Amino acid sequence: MKKIELYEFQHHKTSQIEIRFNYDREMINHLKKLDNISWSSTFGCFYIRASTKDLDRFFKHLNAYGYYVDYSNLNIPGMETLEKEILASKTDRAELLNYREYLNGQRKSRSTIKTYTNFVKKFLSYHKFKTFYKINDVERFVEQEIAAKNYSISSHRQCITALRHYFDLTNQEEIDPSKIKRPRKSKYLPGVLSKEEVIDLLRATRNLKHRCILALIYASGLRIGELLSLKLTDIDVDRRQILIRQAKGRKDRYVMLAESFLPLFFNYLQTYEPKVYFAEGLKDNPYTASAVRSFLKDSCRRARIRKNVSPHTLRHSYATHMLENGIDLRYIQELLGHSRPETTMIYTHVTQKNLTQIRSPLDESLKEMMERSKSDPNLRLSRNILE
Repeated sequence: MKKIELYEFQHHKTSQIEIRFNYDREMINHLKKLDNISWSSTFGCFYIRASTKDLDRFFKHLNAYGYYVDYSNLNIPGMETLEKEILASKTDRAELLNYREYLNGQRKSRSTIKTYTNFVKKFLSYHKFKTFYKINDVERFVEQEIAAKNYSISSHRQCITALRHYFDLTNQEEIDPSKIKRPRKSKYLPGVLSKEEVIDLLRATRNLKHRCILALIYASGLRIGELLSLKLTDIDVDRRQILIRQAKGRKDRYVMLAESFLPLFFNYLQTYEPKVYFAEGLKDNPYTASAVRSFLKDSCRRARIRKNVSPHTLRHSYATHMLENGIDLRYIQELLGHSRPETTMIYTHVTQKNLTQIRSPLDESLKEMMERSKSDPNLRLSRNILE
């Protein structure tokens, strides 16, 4: 089953939905049959308006051709109702609705419920919604539909977790959910910008609102979701604090409000006059993550930063620079909202505070040789040893 992913973004000053898929001529021909599909040369993608009416037509059209549409990244008004209609129109209605209710009972987030339901739907479709399963059914599905199609390790792990929940619910005699193996989590060092690169990035961001958004992410170490859901009433200028409500792990926390950010913030408030949210899109709705990524990419190009930079890179940079400035790791953990100190410890691997004080053995060897050799105090690696 071929996969299509949907992402919201800003285009022509309105919310649109990008239709993302691996190049497929047959798929393109199917899209062209819909009169509400457009092509953007700017973004290099097909897209439709961010409306439930257009989405409903899109889903029905592509489902008829057997395509799998992943809409877990969408968060537009009316989407929850449309999700229920999509599920109710399928023959797998009972299985998936029961599963969603189960996840709701587990108090999973809306995003998690979307992701898990999509993976279980994919699994059930692969096996044509049969009633009973064995462990080799799971292994075959994972091999052919997840691993063979190059899903990321994190997506692979999410899929296994979703299936574990499904088998906990359905209580299959032939399957012990705890024995369904997940691949080990990949361990990557976070990408960071230097302090100079952060300043260059902000200076290269021409739009005042965009500069204010990027500055706040870095200055307070926010996740992109926390920035987008931040309300003006949660910004306490007098105490120089920001209240982050119900972030990852359903936790509230306070983060700092930088003194140097305030002039930019006041200028932004007077110019754009946001009503409810710190960053507002059209009709006072929250800004979208795709819009932030889009102007961040443009700012990096203007600043001549060739690193792969995302909004989370600014959060990584915040934590790394705090550590380099001598802030205790426990305080950084609290400011970032990490549940475990091990998560924050990763920044000790990228900080330069101690690494710059460690000399390479090559430098030390050359230094010792120069000290011993009075006749050649400027010993270099490029010396011709045949002379």
